[in-house]
Amino acid sequence: MQPDVTFIIAAYNAEGTILRAIESALAQREVGVEVIVADDRSTDSTAAIAASIADDRVTVMTLERNSGPGGARNAALAHAKGRWIAVLDSDDAVFPDRLASMIARAEKAGANAAVDNIEVIADGKTRGETMFPADHLAKIGDITLADFIASNLVFESTFNYGYMKPIFERRFIEENSLQYDEALRIGEDYIFLASILASGGKCVVEPSVGYAYHVRSGSISRVLELHHVVSMLEADRKFTGKFELDAGARAAQARRTRSLEQAKSFLSLVGHIKRRSIGGIIRVALSDPVALRHLSMPIAIRLRRLLPALQRPG
Repeated sequence: MQPDVTFIIAAYNAEGTILRAIESALAQREVGVEVIVADDRSTDSTAAIAASIADDRVTVMTLERNSGPGGARNAALAHAKGRWIAVLDSDDAVFPDRLASMIARAEKAGANAAVDNIEVIADGKTRGETMFPADHLAKIGDITLADFIASNLVFESTFNYGYMKPIFERRFIEENSLQYDEALRIGEDYIFLASILASGGKCVVEPSVGYAYHVRSGSISRVLELHHVVSMLEADRKFTGKFELDAGARAAQARRTRSLEQAKSFLSLVGHIKRRSIGGIIRVALSDPVALRHLSMPIAIRLRRLLPALQRPG
């Protein structure tokens, strides 16, 4: 029998959390489930732990080479049989009624994708806070492409929908030949859902909390580096070259591009400060003065302490 949903889990060196992720997927109520773990050439026991689960609903595949989260997800998608696909990170978990609620809402609305609220659990705590206020999501109904792009502005967005973990119709992504961008190591979820919306897909919002997002100090999702921003700019360039955007989406994309350019300048500035490069700081300040404003953010308070060091011989 065809499962209602396939969970795709891209896993790399996740031996401490992979069991929790898989067990939470298998614990879904009122839906038929399969789980595909794509081990991205882990150097620890991730694959062995996943394979030790005695449940024929779980498939573990090991990639021939390390391909990043996008490549691992594409490999899992190629083997998925579920009517719906659910993205689950290897260090996160889902609550038992999540998929039943999301699928019911999506099918009632005739949607091709659905997202829900997220509980953010920091550094192993048992409880966390929701990423979005419940009343905020309850008012939305569905997310348009313009809304989605506009929410993903670096250093500016109050509610960043790019963190949401969608479920989506397998038939829709196959008919539209959609895949994850394997060149991205951060932001691949954003581009994939944006591509669904740009292809004419409808995404509804289930306001209940169904996804447990576990945050660890120093995780890649919390540390934005210059090369990440450069990759996101390139991914956006490919995205806008592939899809024709309406006026609202084009305006939102222009704001997003500018925010990424500002982030690029800011992170370049941070690098020059760390290296005590006065010439580099001056070049960035002259080319993009807005980058200096970001030094007032909490992320950069500690960097301002380095400024006096520029006065000392080094």
